[in-house]
Amino acid sequence: MSALHYRTCNLCEAMCGLTIEHDGQRVLGIRGDEQDVLSAGYICPKAVALKDLHEDPDRLRRPQRRLGDRWEDCDWEQALDECASKIVDIQRRHGPHAVAVYLGNPTAHNMGALVFGVGLLKTLGTFNRFSATSADQLPHMLAALHMFGHQLLMAVPDLERTDLLVIMGANPIVSNGSIMSAPGMKRRLAAIQKRGGRVIVIDPRRTETAAVADEHLFIRPGTDAFLMAATLNALFAAGDVDAGRLSPHIDGMAELERLVKPFTPQRVAPITGIDAATIVRLAKDLAHTERAAWYGRVGMCTQRFGGLNGWLLYALNIATGHFDAPGGMMFTKPAADIVKLATRLGETGHFAKGRTRVRGLPEFGGEYPVATLAEEIETPGERGIHALITMAGNPVLSAPNGKRIEAALGKLEFMMSIDPYINETTRHAHMVLPPVSQLEQGHYDLALHAFAVRNTAKYSPPLFQPPSDGKADWEIHVELASRIVQKRGGAAGLAARVVRPALLRMGPERVLDWVLRRGPYRLSLAALKAKPHGIDLGPLEPCFPERLNTPNKRIRIAPSEIATDMARLERELEAPRASLLLIGRRQLRTNNSWLHNSLRMVKGRDRCTLLMHPQDAEARGLVAGQRVVLRSRAGEVEVPLQLTDRIMPGVVSLPHGFGHAREGVKLSVASRHAGVSVNDVTDELEVDALSGTAVLNGVPVEVSAAADRRTSEATDASAAE
Repeated sequence: MSALHYRTCNLCEAMCGLTIEHDGQRVLGIRGDEQDVLSAGYICPKAVALKDLHEDPDRLRRPQRRLGDRWEDCDWEQALDECASKIVDIQRRHGPHAVAVYLGNPTAHNMGALVFGVGLLKTLGTFNRFSATSADQLPHMLAALHMFGHQLLMAVPDLERTDLLVIMGANPIVSNGSIMSAPGMKRRLAAIQKRGGRVIVIDPRRTETAAVADEHLFIRPGTDAFLMAATLNALFAAGDVDAGRLSPHIDGMAELERLVKPFTPQRVAPITGIDAATIVRLAKDLAHTERAAWYGRVGMCTQRFGGLNGWLLYALNIATGHFDAPGGMMFTKPAADIVKLATRLGETGHFAKGRTRVRGLPEFGGEYPVATLAEEIETPGERGIHALITMAGNPVLSAPNGKRIEAALGKLEFMMSIDPYINETTRHAHMVLPPVSQLEQGHYDLALHAFAVRNTAKYSPPLFQPPSDGKADWEIHVELASRIVQKRGGAAGLAARVVRPALLRMGPERVLDWVLRRGPYRLSLAALKAKPHGIDLGPLEPCFPERLNTPNKRIRIAPSEIATDMARLERELEAPRASLLLIGRRQLRTNNSWLHNSLRMVKGRDRCTLLMHPQDAEARGLVAGQRVVLRSRAGEVEVPLQLTDRIMPGVVSLPHGFGHAREGVKLSVASRHAGVSVNDVTDELEVDALSGTAVLNGVPVEVSAAADRRTSEATDASAAE
C-alpha cells in the first residue's frame, strides 16, 4: 500500500515542493507538488536523486575510523569520545586555534545544523574558521553589512512584477536562483516577457538562461566592475540618477558620482568587450523602465573585483529607484526571521577584525578566506592549525588549488569529518561521522526562506524514521560539544552533563516553533504541519528605512570600507590583459560536487569537457574531441575539448564539481564518471584583495594538445550543453 509525502527538496536553493510516493520503507517515486505554494509543481532532475542518496550503498551508516589505508566500523560512543579527546588534547597542547573548522554550503540547507552547529563552534572557540562563503556569496554579504548594517540583508529581484531583468554572472534556468530562491525560472522569465518585459543576460557564455533572454551580451571575465561603474557614470552624465522614495534616506550619493567619474563608457568598452553605445543604452533602459532589477550572482562574486561588484550592483539599483520597490531588488519578509533574531543577539556581522597569518587577508563574519586554508595548515607557529573538522564540505574539490589542500590535509595531526561519504576530502580524515539521510530528518529552510522571491513558509516532517543507531547532524554537534566541555573539566563540564540531554530533547523543531511564534506572522510549527504544501504569505513588500540596521537608519551608498578599492580598479584600466581566461559553469544535474554518485545524474555523454571558441582552437591547432591540457600557475588537468560559438573568444569553461579519480575515494559511481576538477587549475593566490574571495572566474590559463591525441565523446558546437 503506497502513501504520499509532501516535502521541500533541500539539494539546492530553489526549495521545490515534492510529492514522494512511498510504501513506508522505500521511495517509489518523486514528482513535483502542484499545490506547493512556491514551486507549483516544478522540479529539476536533481530532485529524484533524493531517492538515490537515501538508498546509496556507498552512503555511510556508521562512524568510520581510518587505520592507514583501510577503514573500520566504530560505534558512536567510541567515535565521539575519541574525537572529543583528540580535540581537547590538541587544544591543550597548542591553544584553542590549533583546531580549524570548514563548513560546506549544505549546512545552509540543514535546519538542525544551522540551529545547533553554532553551539559546537562556540565550544571549540577557534579563530580558524573557513567555509564555502569566501568561494561564493561573500561580496554580497560584505556590501549588505556596510550599506545596510547587516550581513544577511541581501536583496532579491521581484520577479513577479519586474519589467526589465538584467542578469549578470548567473544562470538561473539551471540554478533556479541563488540568493534568489525561485523554482521554475524558465516560466518566470517567460512571464516577464509575456507581460511585455525584457530579460538581458550579461555573461562570457551564452548560457541556458541567455538562450531564452531577449538579449545576450558577451562580457570579458573579471570586468563586471568596469561595466557597472561605467553604467553608473552614464546615469550621472545623463542626469538619470533618481533614488525615488529612498532619496531622503541615503548618504554618499555625491561621493558615488565622484568615484565612478573615471569610468566612462568609452574608456571601459575595450576592456569589457561591450561597446560604449550599448553601455549608455543599458543605463537609459534601467533608468527609464518603471520596474527593473539588475541581479548578479556567483560568477560576479568570484572575480578579482568581487567586493566592488557586490557594492556596485546594489548602488546601480538604488541610484535608479529600483531598490526596495515593487519590480526591483527587494527584501523577503520570512516567517522565521533570522536577520531580526541575529540582530537581537548582536550578531550583525563584522569585517577585518582579524587577518590571516601568512598573507594578511581579512576575516569576514568570523571566518578566514578558504583560499588561505592550505598555507595556514602548512605554516607552523602561533595560531597554527594542527587539526581540522569539516562539516558537509569538500574543499579539495570546491576550493582553489585542491591539490595543495589535499597535500596539506596529510600534514594534520588529526582530522574528523561530519559527512555521509568518504570523498575527496574526507578520505584524509581519521574519523568520519555520518549523519542520517535527508529523508530521515525534518526540514525547514531557515536560511533560504530569507532570500525567496515570494514570502512563503513550509515545514517537511521526516519521511522515514532514522535507524536506532543513526544520528542527525545536529545530534552529532550536541554530542561532540558536550563531550569536549566535559573533558575540559571544571564547572562547565558538570553543567554539560545536564545541558546535553535537555538539548537532545529539544531538537531543532522546538527551536523553529519558538522562532516562528516570534516572527512577523506569529505562526507556529503546528500551523505549518497542518499545511503540507506550505503557506503563501504574499508578495515582497517595501521595508526600508524601517528594516535598515545602520546606526542612523540610512543607506551608505558609498561606504569607505569598500569604495577605497576603486583606486585599484582605476589602475587596472591600463593593465595588460591575458589572452585566455577560464570560467566555471553550472550544470542542471550537478550541485557542486554532490550527486555524481547517482547514476541517473551522470549517465550519458561526458559533461566534463572544456568549452572553447572555434577561433581560439584554430589559433592553437586544436580540433573538437581532442584531449587537451588546461594549465595555470597552480596546476594542470587533461580534458576533452568541445568547440562552440556559445562562448566568447578568449574564454574557456570547465564545469565545477568533478575530479573523483583520487585514490581512496569510496564513491563507486562517481569514480567511473570521474572527470577532472576545475579547482586543480584555479589559483589560491588569486583572490579579491578587498574581500579575500577566491577568484574562480577570469583565471589566466593556457591550453595545448595533450601528448595522447585520442578523441573522446566530446561533441562540436552543434551539441546541446
